[in-house]
Amino acid sequence: MANLKRTPLFDLYQDSNAKTIDFGGWDLPVHFSSIKDEHEAVRTKAGLFDVSHMGEFEVEGKDSLAFLQKLLTNDLSKLDDGQAIYTAMCYENGGTVDDLLVYKKTDEKYLVVVNASNIEKDWEWMIQYKPESVSMKNVSDEIALLAIQGPKAEGILQKQTDSTLADIRPFRFKENVVVAGVEALVSRTGYTGEDGFELYIKSEDAAAVWKELLEAGKNEGLIPAGLGARDTLRFEAKLALYGQELTKDISPLEAGIGFAVKVNKEDEFVGQAALKKQKEEGLTRKLVGIEMLDKGIPRAGYEVFVENQSIGFVTTGTQSPTLKKNVGLALLDRTYTELGTKVEVQVRKKRIAAEVVSTPFYKRPRP
Repeated sequence: MANLKRTPLFDLYQDSNAKTIDFGGWDLPVHFSSIKDEHEAVRTKAGLFDVSHMGEFEVEGKDSLAFLQKLLTNDLSKLDDGQAIYTAMCYENGGTVDDLLVYKKTDEKYLVVVNASNIEKDWEWMIQYKPESVSMKNVSDEIALLAIQGPKAEGILQKQTDSTLADIRPFRFKENVVVAGVEALVSRTGYTGEDGFELYIKSEDAAAVWKELLEAGKNEGLIPAGLGARDTLRFEAKLALYGQELTKDISPLEAGIGFAVKVNKEDEFVGQAALKKQKEEGLTRKLVGIEMLDKGIPRAGYEVFVENQSIGFVTTGTQSPTLKKNVGLALLDRTYTELGTKVEVQVRKKRIAAEVVSTPFYKRPRP
């Protein structure tokens, strides 16, 4: 696979028998053992992901908050130092530029984490709104990102640091935490529906930390996990994926992440008027869960019908490793989104019966 980008951990993939694929121009592991085994490990024990392909921008300066508020749908004014927030960035028409995380370090210093396939697009979009009083730096190549996820994640990671991880609450982070002998920004975030942490470290430190964590967790069931399990895990938890649930043609409200859209926030943001109108007039389509009633898997892009009328399409679908059922997320005409509504999915040349079901497909058990 010529000219594909590689993360700092690429040379270690082979040690764990990784099968790599072209993922948005990156040579990344789809799995190390199998998607089902890795999925199960994260749900019951722990998995370690290399997500160093994600993009990171440093935003600094006295008008950093005003700049980010102008671009982002969520309200950053309420953030404390050491807090992270999930948000979207939209076009004027309400379509989605990207979904992202923002980490507030101080009033004048933020870390913005964007999707790998959108790094250049997001940079160009943000730079056109940037005032002179704000500096932006793309540090994506300097930072590696490791995610340790699952019910045993905290215990395993705690072995490698003297900082008390229990003090880091969900969507909070600590800087300058020494993990496996190197400094890291440690946040209690993830993309699996499980408890866990994400570690932002210098690229040159990534390989050593990866090895130390796998060693520390080997008796607890920690295994390396690839993009395949990351996708099935996030899908079961109904976490949106850019390019599928969110696109330039799908708004954050339609994609079901309305909690990250504050249409009435005082600081006006790009796309606010369009999203406010969508909310006030009512959405014409909605993201719902569907379960196949007959054999067949609802794949992304498959059309959905009711009585020969096309009513939408599947955004993500698979056989759920946890439920052992063929399920999908579909963006459908609102008329047909009531629970129990019978629909048909066009699977190749055949239409297969399905019904609208509740989501998320999986919720983490409360401790």
